[in-house]
Amino acid sequence: MRSQQWFQRRRVGFGWRPADWHGWVVTLLAVAATIAVLVLLRGSSARIPVMILIVAAYVVVALATGGTRPAEEARAADEPTDSEADSGVGVVQQRLALRALTYGRVSTSSPDEPALVVEHLTKRFGERVAVDDVSFSVAAGEVFGFLGPNGAGKTTTVRILATLIAPTSGTARVAGVLLDPANGVDIRRRIAVMTENPGLYLRLTVAENLEFFAGLYELAQPQARIGQALAAVSLAGRANDPCGSLSKGLRQRVALARALLSDPAILFLDEPTSGLDPVASREVHELIDGLRDHGVTVFLTTHRLEEAERLCDNVAILNTSLRTIGRPDELRDRLFTKTLVVRTLTPLASPDAVFAVAGVDGWRADDTTGYVLTVSDARIAAPAVTRALVAAGADLLSLAEVQHSLEDVYLELMDDDVEAGS
Repeated sequence: MRSQQWFQRRRVGFGWRPADWHGWVVTLLAVAATIAVLVLLRGSSARIPVMILIVAAYVVVALATGGTRPAEEARAADEPTDSEADSGVGVVQQRLALRALTYGRVSTSSPDEPALVVEHLTKRFGERVAVDDVSFSVAAGEVFGFLGPNGAGKTTTVRILATLIAPTSGTARVAGVLLDPANGVDIRRRIAVMTENPGLYLRLTVAENLEFFAGLYELAQPQARIGQALAAVSLAGRANDPCGSLSKGLRQRVALARALLSDPAILFLDEPTSGLDPVASREVHELIDGLRDHGVTVFLTTHRLEEAERLCDNVAILNTSLRTIGRPDELRDRLFTKTLVVRTLTPLASPDAVFAVAGVDGWRADDTTGYVLTVSDARIAAPAVTRALVAAGADLLSLAEVQHSLEDVYLELMDDDVEAGS
């Protein structure tokens, strides 16, 4: 690995940087020798040749102990090949890393106790109400989606639960601990927060960033934890890259690795796939699925409604106050009636008689050969309608149940808010 080299070629700028303590010793000796030459050979014509020899010796040592590896070759050598990716090696390594990260975790609450309980939470900034009387609970080990438009209070709620700001009123229990200023340190030890802006130190490498935060968490065996966290986000080969040389998407993954370091009971993720390409987004989705499998509660805020529908066990839709909460399929059933759309080759002579079957509550025409049926149970109504159409001699082109997405639920609720406020 490159961390065993004395020196490493810089990814940005010129020259080399020490990669371990050997490199730092050589660098300090070169600096000391240079200072000695400047002092002892002051006014001597030999000073410049001697300094050139010192610099040349330093360059030779750097090149001989690992500084010759080009950045492109290093990146290519550390990243998996196409055949490795196709064989699923990356997914297996990710799962193994997650298992190592969560191995031996001690539960902070009983299995039946919710990971998060929020009661009448309110936050005002002067005259503006950011969060208004919000109450909900999140089960341990589930992925909970927190959705809403910009300015709805999502980030404010997360900041309150992460003990970064105090609520105006209301309370909560976070990972079994009462939300109280006196319990702030205890709560922060049990959670991790990944914000949309990663907040990394760009002049430090990926590994150096993680080492710094591992020190803040006072982690035992930090190097092992760092290796596991990087493997979990498929960044093991980029440990020695300066964060300033990474794309936005890769920085997001570094921030996610940082959030995993402390093995949190609750992981707050704010737009974790922002800036990621489809392949990297899929890897993050697989990581979130793996975290759920290992008992980590994930609190996910996202604007990608298809992402929430794909990942979340339950979702809450917020617009300052809580608009609704439940499983995506429950929300669809709650807001929309079940409907079937029927298409025939020619108009029906007597649609009232044809659609007077079990499970059909009503119907309306949708152009001359289309009909929209309101049904109580599509599994009962669809076969009955099909038989009635055949008995009536109709040429049936299609019969399908209308499928509403989480986006439909979201837009329906937001449209109601706009109409209520107008």
